Amino acid sequence: MNGTPSVPPAAAAKRVRNRVPLLPEASKDAKRLAAVILEVWAGVRTPLQAAEALGLSLPRYYQVEANGLNGLVAACTPKPKGRQANPAREATTLRRDNERLRRELGRQQALVRLTQRGLGVTPPAQTVTKKGRRRKPVVRALTLAARLQPEATQPAPASAASTTADGAREQG
Repeated sequence: MNGTPSVPPAAAAKRVRNRVPLLPEASKDAKRLAAVILEVWAGVRTPLQAAEALGLSLPRYYQVEANGLNGLVAACTPKPKGRQANPAREATTLRRDNERLRRELGRQQALVRLTQRGLGVTPPAQTVTKKGRRRKPVVRALTLAARLQPEATQPAPASAASTTADGAREQG
């Protein structure tokens, strides 16, 4: 006919099976389903015969076949070159960086405490409320202004030198 020797299908399948590993982690049912779908695509069976062989309804067979085709196309899609972003790997890296920065912060805080002790500077006292939160700092300028306000309203002693509006001192 066309000059190529015909090989029985079983021998051809055996020859291919020896060369290409067929997903050892796949279940027996999945391999059977894939084989029946390939037989339909090759024209060996009709979709109705395949559905009966698998124990499925014809519409369900078509759904399974479409899923198989989508999987085939997804497997044939070329993968982008290079290392791809992996959220799990990125989360692990961020956790590791967080731990490293916490250790570094602890070292820096220890150095500050040692420096304060060496210089004789007392560290600021931390005030903690009932809920364990830090107290909101009071603006020092406002407290100083409130303290200075009563002093400014009191009359200055007569013997003290008074200040004019332009800032020059007058002798009294």
